Amino acid sequence: MATMSQTVILRLAALLLMLVGRVSASSLNLEDRSSLTLFDKQRQREIPVEIYGSPEALQCRPAETCPVAMISSGYGIGHTEYSFLAASLNRLGYLAVAIQHELPSDPPLSTRGDLFATRAPNWRRGAETIRFVVSTLSKSHREFDWQRPVLVGHSNGGDISAWLVEESPDFAAAVITLDHRRVPLPRRLSPRVLTIRASDFPADEGVLPTADEQQEFGACVVAIPNARHNDMFDGGSAELKRHIVETLEAFLGDRVCGAVAPPAGAVVQPTSVGQALAGQPHR
Repeated sequence: MATMSQTVILRLAALLLMLVGRVSASSLNLEDRSSLTLFDKQRQREIPVEIYGSPEALQCRPAETCPVAMISSGYGIGHTEYSFLAASLNRLGYLAVAIQHELPSDPPLSTRGDLFATRAPNWRRGAETIRFVVSTLSKSHREFDWQRPVLVGHSNGGDISAWLVEESPDFAAAVITLDHRRVPLPRRLSPRVLTIRASDFPADEGVLPTADEQQEFGACVVAIPNARHNDMFDGGSAELKRHIVETLEAFLGDRVCGAVAPPAGAVVQPTSVGQALAGQPHR
């Protein structure tokens, strides 16, 4: 039986290893990123992507592939503005790929009429873009498992992600949305579902699973008090991003619904970019 001093030493050693691993991963995440512009010949469309992580940093090989997560940004926010999510996913061993869905030549996102009908072409195009990016990168990045990626999307990017798994139920292992509001989430056991909700605007009727459906299908709906829809990106407060990351990491770590304590009385203040977006229709 180990003595008390030996037990203390072992615990300190384990803590040191854990901290070293986290620091190493964090420092690598800041550097191991690359920018690419893919080209879809069939649609004659450029697709800018930001790739966070590398086979070396994540210790991936063709024989032991690492998982993949696809990040879709909110409308009006650049695809490189979600590095806090990418860093979190890297820590969990995921390659993170952020996609720029909107191009200057695209028509603006509809803000009038039946939004589900008028925005459907945007979501359909976004779903096809994710499929193209996954297919293309799977040929050049063979150290990663592209079969069933995790889809992560904020606002309209979450709508795109939900649309894709409705069209192709077996495409993704999980869907994680940050306050998307228009496209209903799947009511199935697979893919796994997590939606993190802000508090300033509700989702449309039928978008979120009911309490009974959450119980039946294991879907997770996590609300953050006083959080703003437009602040769920790099420009949001440290407190808001911390809560999002803890919830995401708990969910992907197989803890039911990201069981983390909410920030006590936290009030998320709008940031400069959030203020700039505040005058726009909430997507």
